[in-house]
Amino acid sequence: MSPTAFATHQQLGVEDLRRARIRYPRPSRTAVALSLDGGKAQRAAAALGLDTVLDLLEHLPSDRRAARAIAALAPGESATVVAQVASISSRSVRRRGMRPLVQATVADGTGRLSVTFFNQPWLVERYPVGTRLMLHGKCERVGRFTVQAHARTGEELAPESGGVAHYPASEGLTSTQILALVRDHADAFEEVLEPLPAAILARERLAPRGAALRAAHLQAGAGHHELARRRLAFEELLIGQLLLIGRRRARAMAAGAREIGPPAELTGRWLRHGLPFELTADQRAALVQIDADLCRAAPMQRLLMGEVGSGKTVVALYAMLRAAEHDLQAALMAPTETLAHQHFATIQRLLGAEPVRAALLTGSTPAARRADILGKLRTGELSIIVGTHALIEDAVAFACLGVVVVDEQHRFGVRQRAALDRKGARDVRPHVLHMTATPIPRTLALASCGDLDFTLLRELPSGRRPVITSVCFTAQERKRAYERIRAELSAGRQAFVVCPLVDESEVLAARAATAEFERLAEGPLREFRLALLHGQMRSADKQEAMAAFAQRRADVLVATSVIEVGIDVPNATVMLVEDAERYGISQLHQLRGRVGRGSHESSCILFGRKDSPRLRALADSSDGFELAEVDLRLRGEGELVGARQHGAGVHAFARLPQDAELLERARAHAHGITDHDAGLQLPEHALISDALARRHGADASAPIDA
Repeated sequence: MSPTAFATHQQLGVEDLRRARIRYPRPSRTAVALSLDGGKAQRAAAALGLDTVLDLLEHLPSDRRAARAIAALAPGESATVVAQVASISSRSVRRRGMRPLVQATVADGTGRLSVTFFNQPWLVERYPVGTRLMLHGKCERVGRFTVQAHARTGEELAPESGGVAHYPASEGLTSTQILALVRDHADAFEEVLEPLPAAILARERLAPRGAALRAAHLQAGAGHHELARRRLAFEELLIGQLLLIGRRRARAMAAGAREIGPPAELTGRWLRHGLPFELTADQRAALVQIDADLCRAAPMQRLLMGEVGSGKTVVALYAMLRAAEHDLQAALMAPTETLAHQHFATIQRLLGAEPVRAALLTGSTPAARRADILGKLRTGELSIIVGTHALIEDAVAFACLGVVVVDEQHRFGVRQRAALDRKGARDVRPHVLHMTATPIPRTLALASCGDLDFTLLRELPSGRRPVITSVCFTAQERKRAYERIRAELSAGRQAFVVCPLVDESEVLAARAATAEFERLAEGPLREFRLALLHGQMRSADKQEAMAAFAQRRADVLVATSVIEVGIDVPNATVMLVEDAERYGISQLHQLRGRVGRGSHESSCILFGRKDSPRLRALADSSDGFELAEVDLRLRGEGELVGARQHGAGVHAFARLPQDAELLERARAHAHGITDHDAGLQLPEHALISDALARRHGADASAPIDA
């Protein structure tokens, strides 16, 4: 992008530049509150986040619509025109309840239009003769225009082949009104501060920020809008990377961690004799990385991303045992009771006869049991605690917390994760291992989790067989699917049936687990034993349903997506998902991962449209990391991360994964800046430091909110 691509409406010569006076922007003029006519429009602007003039300038158009001269309008065409009021008047309407009509004639130099405004008699005074209006609507016939949106504008609309900007709008504030506001505040583009250092602007050949914003709104030709968006996206990504780097630095400076010594007898014995399987190469590499982290005085902040069934729990348990063998405590926090129970059962099984005391704490733990657990945590008698949000309650205190594992970390808020982090001793933080069973695309991981170290588990344990996935739609295919399930059940295996709803709904046309449980029990699977599991059941009933299925007292588990993660029943060989289009790719991949965990061939049957891109992707690939990239392309980052994932919201200008190259360049520049000026104290970094603080507030220096 040329640095002068958006600088002026016409090319300036060298002599012009020499004669030009140096002008400094006045950002106070962009901080002025945005004032609109009428309370409804003002409320609509606030709902869109348009509180100041700068907010308006940063509210980029989503696309462009045709801008037409009046003489060029064709009957039936929807268009935007700018014209001057030549005459305007109101007349009464005989129909009861209707306000007077306002009729006007407008002209633009190429022709005239007759326009009518309904139920707005005040427009006669608001739009007197000579007022320039921007009108969007439909040409019903030659010389006649039905107005759908209108606004006053003080600027001529230059002929533009690319049309006029069309904005995200809301009831009470139309796109046309927003464009008119932008044109009325066009002088403010010159007052926009440039936060990027001059060296980066030159190296990346970037236009000034104000010029890029002007181009995005008011220039249509030669791809100006996209060039401007990418300029603004680069800045946004750079500031995001500075946020993550700064947070990592602040965390390291805020508090240290206990240096946990090298592996000792407990973990050595457990690795040699306690595991019923051989570790994969990826798992062994993960243990080496964790050992290196635990030996440091800075708290570990590592994200463990694993393919479905890749053995993340084994790695997490190793980290917790490393704490236990050095007389420290460890905690594992899961987002649901079902998942917490499953983790605790898995840990107990993997521990075998090892003399490590562990307990489970959830919101449903009986009072007497809870009091006993809390007492043993305070005295240090318990080495490992597994639980839900109950672990962050004020009553929970540790004798010496050394390692924390946060499973499905994206389901917890920033403050929840930080609350568990603060359970360590004063001025000493525990080492934290974040886990996710949903692989995060590289671009999204760099953008939202760049302050963490990454460990990937892509390799599956030996003996695991791929799950055959098919998409079904017709009644005949459903009949064959039930035949497949009956054959597997008759052979002694088990099956899952997953539904999107708990109960039937008059609004949503989707299968419900409760109704499907009854239908299958009385129909296609009546000769087999069925269990029901969903999130609205009492905790005891959920545990009984899971125990019945795990112990083979039930052949089929009919459930909602509550079984998405943490369920390990090697005897289950069929996963049937109803209304599969209601789920995202990653969620379906997680559900599919509940089967194929044993030595038998397994299948996943997805009921939904065969032309669905998501379902086709599942049928074509079993690689979770590849599917995560597909999911990002199809759904966008806004649906894949929460609004506060690691303190970084969905981007306003950047588009991931399309802007992956921009992200890589921004990341490199961010490291270059902080390598020489970690605190952004140099004069050339003052404005970018201000921009970082303005956009992220307290998050810009939060040491543990990762």
